[in-house]
Amino acid sequence: MALTEVLSGLGTSQTVLTVASLALGFFAAYLYVTRSLPEGTPPSIKDNWPLIGPIKYWTKRWDWFQEATKASLNGNFTFNVGKHVVVGVSGDEGRRIFMESKQLEMGSGYATLFAGAPTVSKNVDPEGNDIEGQDFAKRLLAMLKRENFVKSLGGLIADTRSRLDELAKDPKGLTDPFESIYGIVYQLTMRTVACNEIADDRVLLDQTLDMFEKIEASSTPELIIFPWFPFPGKLKRLWYGGKLYMIFKGIVEDRAKSGRREEDPLQLLIDKGDNIKEILTFILGALYAGQLNSGINAAWVIVYLANDHYWRGKVWEEVKAVIEKYDSDTSKSYADRLASAPLEAWENELPTIDLCLRDSIRLNTAGSMFRKNESTKAVTLADGTKIPPGGFAAYPVGDIHLNPKIYVNPEEWDPSRYLPDRAEDHKTNHAYIGWGAGRHPCLGMRFAKLEQNIILAFFLASFDFELADENGKRVQGVPKTDFNQHSAGKPKDKIYVKYSVRE
Repeated sequence: MALTEVLSGLGTSQTVLTVASLALGFFAAYLYVTRSLPEGTPPSIKDNWPLIGPIKYWTKRWDWFQEATKASLNGNFTFNVGKHVVVGVSGDEGRRIFMESKQLEMGSGYATLFAGAPTVSKNVDPEGNDIEGQDFAKRLLAMLKRENFVKSLGGLIADTRSRLDELAKDPKGLTDPFESIYGIVYQLTMRTVACNEIADDRVLLDQTLDMFEKIEASSTPELIIFPWFPFPGKLKRLWYGGKLYMIFKGIVEDRAKSGRREEDPLQLLIDKGDNIKEILTFILGALYAGQLNSGINAAWVIVYLANDHYWRGKVWEEVKAVIEKYDSDTSKSYADRLASAPLEAWENELPTIDLCLRDSIRLNTAGSMFRKNESTKAVTLADGTKIPPGGFAAYPVGDIHLNPKIYVNPEEWDPSRYLPDRAEDHKTNHAYIGWGAGRHPCLGMRFAKLEQNIILAFFLASFDFELADENGKRVQGVPKTDFNQHSAGKPKDKIYVKYSVRE
């Protein structure tokens, strides 16, 4: 394969900087990649290019994982990502070790091998104690306590209704949910893990969302292979990260100058003595964790429901039951009555929405999961496969979520697969990993479900809707998920929902 083909496979332009960087690092990388693998590490795959690793790992990841798994002796194999040794694992045993081993760490795995995620740097307090990592989780969990949900419920409902009211005033009655619904999720997430000043200011909210999306979109393979090199993507991340830094710096300084306090997560971070860098590191990490998957999946569920009369009706009947239970005043709108539902109802009385969301997550949790062996000993699977100290493990989500032996017609959206008479997600251990599993459950699952329930229930209470094209003409059929994506993503071609205000 010619070098230009390699560069094209990476999705980069054939720039002088890229070529020079590859030339400088090629020989050293070749020596690294071709040296003897640690004992017990499975054989290296045949297309493991020096420095770059397997081309299809970057361009068609799920296809490549299937091919590599099939070509290996036991479903496990080794490849390189830059200088890093990565062991690809599959099957029940590989998934069990990946999810349960105490030696394999999620945070350091993603920080190194997934360029899309904001880096959580290691900072220390005056006594030298790490205030990131485990402390990040503690702070996030503190913000997601039940008492905070109770206090913030009214705000989350008000935010959602305000955005849906904007849709109701649009005479076209047409929306791209990957813009409108995605934006609502961002606002609710901003209020829950960041600050009121941005959540309450629509202009500033949209500006920061644009910055956030530009940071996420700047992620490219070369940032993983050459994390130290100032590629355009890295410079763009620094530029927009700097702009976000200045926005939060201004908010913190304004609170300090005026003596004003807010009941929000930012105030909690300020009271703990965090500096602006620490605050922004936490908020970007929390926004990324909450926005990427939740925003995409909330939009996908609207699309799936718009295309499926049966499940749209099932969810609406469930939402109406909640409305009638907590407010019987039929002189008010459905949305006004729904606002009376308490937290317990939002969390426990909308199981059909949970089924719909669950299968959306299964289909759209794309790419692969990563872990790093942070211990001084190899992690050993039952067949003798070893993940060396300092090495990485990668598990393709499709290995279980798209397994036809577990999920019937796995590429189809079907909420009924989780009903008790089918229970496909209980056919084997860790058959469903959309909310994390083992030692790494999703910390924000409770909030993610709450915001999804609020958005979807109010959307149903406000509108009747169906799938449409850009002209508002009804269409049938949901775009197929691109399983080669590296993470949850929007469809390549825009899809619209045509809606009318519910009487």
